Amino acid sequence: MADLTVSDVRWQGLSGRMYASRGAGKARAEGEAAPAFVLVHGIGVSHRYLFRLHQLLAETTDTYSIDLPGFGGTPKPGRRLSVGDYADFILAALDQAGVTSCVLVGHSMGTQFAVEAAIRQPDRITELVLMGPVVDPRRRSVTRQALDLTTDCAFFESASSNLIVLTDYLRCGPRWYLTELPVMMAYPLEERIGDVGVPVLVLRGAKDPVASRDWCQVLAARAAAGDFREVPGRGHVVQHTGTTAVARAILDFAGRPGRTLEATA
Repeated sequence: MADLTVSDVRWQGLSGRMYASRGAGKARAEGEAAPAFVLVHGIGVSHRYLFRLHQLLAETTDTYSIDLPGFGGTPKPGRRLSVGDYADFILAALDQAGVTSCVLVGHSMGTQFAVEAAIRQPDRITELVLMGPVVDPRRRSVTRQALDLTTDCAFFESASSNLIVLTDYLRCGPRWYLTELPVMMAYPLEERIGDVGVPVLVLRGAKDPVASRDWCQVLAARAAAGDFREVPGRGHVVQHTGTTAVARAILDFAGRPGRTLEATA
């Protein structure tokens, strides 16, 4: 894959980080002007559980992963951030990197940020990928979310994915996690997705207890141009445990099928 470069992102007093793989992908080598891939993590975690997917997508075109303010060891903001704040930060990071066209890929709470960014700048976001989206209205309680996540970690994740998530939670810390948790719980993804004008892929691991099949199918149906796919045998952190299948689904959805990828999971 292309060399990974790291840069700080600062916007309106908020600080984050961007990880970029530029210029060595097959699409660039073949002279194609393919939109970049931009990966966005969920609550409490960082780019690290997206890294396997980043590696594979970077074989095809420029690929970026973002550590949002307060996560991944970045400075904690002095106030609670809204989903819109995170979306604006993502768009500012893309401005800083000179990304004018991209496929935006969000996981878990990152799907909320991705939807808001796509609503704000549909001309920049060519397609939207929502992996393990939250929060299902039928599970809109902290207790239910905690139970589903515990079930997922205990039965459907690998030791490496659990280690990454746990250590990132520790880096995030309980104060910031609990500050942002109500924001995640309150966001009406099932309503906001109807305002997205670009094609949307809703993707889940078939054993994911957090993002159920019914919920994901509802989201795909409410999108103006929605598609739904599953990765068999995988849980919530499907991009880490089923990386090759996820990358192939994203490439197919983005109109880049047939590329040879080195299998990682």
